[in-house]
Amino acid sequence: MTTPYERTDDDAPKPRQIRINVPDRYYLLPGTAVVLGITIGLFRGSRAASLRFLAENVHRPPTTVQGWYFYNKTKNYRLIMGGLKEAGWDALKLGTAAAGWVCIEEGSRRLGEPVAGVGEILAGVGTAGVFSAVYRLPRRAAGRTMMLGLMIGSAVWGLRLGKEQLKAQASARRAEIEAAASEGGKEDVEYVGEAVEAVRKQV
Repeated sequence: MTTPYERTDDDAPKPRQIRINVPDRYYLLPGTAVVLGITIGLFRGSRAASLRFLAENVHRPPTTVQGWYFYNKTKNYRLIMGGLKEAGWDALKLGTAAAGWVCIEEGSRRLGEPVAGVGEILAGVGTAGVFSAVYRLPRRAAGRTMMLGLMIGSAVWGLRLGKEQLKAQASARRAEIEAAASEGGKEDVEYVGEAVEAVRKQV
């Protein structure tokens, strides 16, 4: 028996659940850019380190088996270090550029229509402008960079519109199937359910 002042297990306060929903574009684009930068940096850095090592030691090649062993060993170390350094630097540059793209795109979305409708284009042009300013490109090179950013932003914008259109068509088709299921008999329920699941998988 419990009194009104006693607390039961059912009345115990439950711990609050903290949910953080991060949109996919916040980490997919920078993550992909970092992976791409690491890949490019490994190839470029190792190749540059190899050529540099050959140029530094072309006038003093080894003459013994032990000398060739240490020569190749040192060369491999130089290749690994050069590749890792270049990979980190390229990953940092591409990751920062992608993060800037995401920030500009999200900022345009928060401004609302009509700016939000062309957020990808603004992100492409803005990222190209920041890149041109950081590297102090000449006017002609900066113009080409801005044009490239405009083209990439327009391509991403077109892909987003296509994706939204496909989602709208799939939603309309799903609504038609569910309406047909509510009007039809019980014998069609299983068939309609399978069709709805197929449409959801396509989305």
